[in-house]
Amino acid sequence: MTASLTVLGIETSCDETAAAVVRLHDGARVEVLSSVIASQIAEHAPYGGVVPEIAARAHVEIIDTIIARAMSEAGLGYEGLDGVAATAGPGLVGGVMVGLSAGKAIALARGLPLMAVNHLEGHALSVRLSELAPYPFLLLLVSGGHCQLLSVEGVGQYQRLGATIDDAAGEAFDKIASTLGLPYPGGPGLEKLAVGGDPARYVLPRALLGREGCDFSFSGLKTAAARIAATLSTDEERRDLAAAVQGAIARQLVERTQKAMALHLAAYGGQGRLLVAAGGVAANQIVRERLRAAAEAHGFGFAAPPLRYCTDNAAMIALAGAERLAAGLIDDIDVAARPRWPLDEASARDRPIHALSRKGAKA
Repeated sequence: MTASLTVLGIETSCDETAAAVVRLHDGARVEVLSSVIASQIAEHAPYGGVVPEIAARAHVEIIDTIIARAMSEAGLGYEGLDGVAATAGPGLVGGVMVGLSAGKAIALARGLPLMAVNHLEGHALSVRLSELAPYPFLLLLVSGGHCQLLSVEGVGQYQRLGATIDDAAGEAFDKIASTLGLPYPGGPGLEKLAVGGDPARYVLPRALLGREGCDFSFSGLKTAAARIAATLSTDEERRDLAAAVQGAIARQLVERTQKAMALHLAAYGGQGRLLVAAGGVAANQIVRERLRAAAEAHGFGFAAPPLRYCTDNAAMIALAGAERLAAGLIDDIDVAARPRWPLDEASARDRPIHALSRKGAKA
């Protein structure tokens, strides 16, 4: 294996335009040389969510500037790169195409290998940006668009244990926050509002009780919270509902993760006693604290990326690209952008949680 690999990563799957340069030493130690992110929150805030057409156009307008900044902050020219990694899905396909096309152009012009990275794989490996997290480990991937539990055996090797049958946890946070009058994105605002609130004041439904497996459901919680929110008149009531929602989401994440721990241990035993939480919702401190406590109670270690790497970023894409390059997993220049791309494609095909469509299985 090459002693070190330096990879440019590009991420444009949603509403952040990001580029980063990461150096992977001896297949283990990671050095983030630069990480640049341009947010589109202001552009989408008037609409209460991400508008795909606006997102794609914003990526086009700034992608070259963001890549140039990442290279400059890393102190490198393109001759200092060993490869280029770009998100190829899943996500808003117009935005994905922008970043992937930029990555292809650089790879073609410089004669560099191209790694088309699954955005979810970036999140799955993001903990390794800051600490050693040996394979295999149990992953709770929880973000605005995704909520699933996976055993991570290595780069490109994932076993799905559970996933949401309707809404993702981050989507529930955002939509309930909107009913409470909080601006987009709502998750951080709801967490702030919940401070000091009484989570026991409102009783919210507990989904899928008694159901086998590790799947999630947040649609009933979202509907119940919205109905309560419409009746509130004081800041104290809103604060208490925010605390109740946050507690209910954390509780369901913990309950399903505890089931997944048993399945993971049955498969890997003492080799896999590490729980990793990644994705935007993993930045929520209540969620982190309760997952950490559950992990310790079941004899697992617990790890999560630094907050700056929980939300979408390109450092995680560059790292995934570097690990794929080290493993010889290089893509052809004609690789296509994918709006849907499950990490465990076999499970998505053979045991779909959602009905298959012409776009493929949901992640």
